[in-house]
Amino acid sequence: MAIVPRWEWRTFGERFGPAEEAFAALTPESAEETDETYLLSTQSDASVKIRNRLMDVKHLDTVNGDGLEQWRPVLKGQFPLSSGDAALVLAELGVSPLASDRDAHTLAEFLEDLVPLHPELRAVGVHKQRSHFTIGGAMAELSELTVDGRTTGTIAIEGEDPDAVISVVRDLRLADRVNTCMARGLKAFVGLA
Repeated sequence: MAIVPRWEWRTFGERFGPAEEAFAALTPESAEETDETYLLSTQSDASVKIRNRLMDVKHLDTVNGDGLEQWRPVLKGQFPLSSGDAALVLAELGVSPLASDRDAHTLAEFLEDLVPLHPELRAVGVHKQRSHFTIGGAMAELSELTVDGRTTGTIAIEGEDPDAVISVVRDLRLADRVNTCMARGLKAFVGLA
């Protein structure tokens, strides 16, 4: 299966003005609740999360003139995670892998043994309630995130066609907001500088 990078735009906040009204007028195509663990780094804004015991890593390839970010999946690995995949995760997070005698790491070993060795990293549990829509040929997601008992909202628009993505952002009257990827938004929310 070919890996296709996607253009993404995201904002965080409590209120979203006219965009909230637009979403309220639509019926979600799907809705879900998940519990995920994000690995945040002071050295990188890479998208690194664990969901359903899978390590999911995306790399930022480029940012276009409209401020859209193109993210490319680089790993979707099952635990136990090979030492090579663990090294890739740490490199994406901007930290050097430390010598290990393990050929693979279970989820517990990765989170309890490997991550704490790097003071630049923090594992953050995130509960998500997400509603998915298709608007103007782009995927749209309206979510509520709960971290450490605190809640914030986020809207994401993504797709393979950057023109479709930015058009939806403008149609929802969100273009005056800063595009903030999930890692940057979560780091700001939890106070990780």
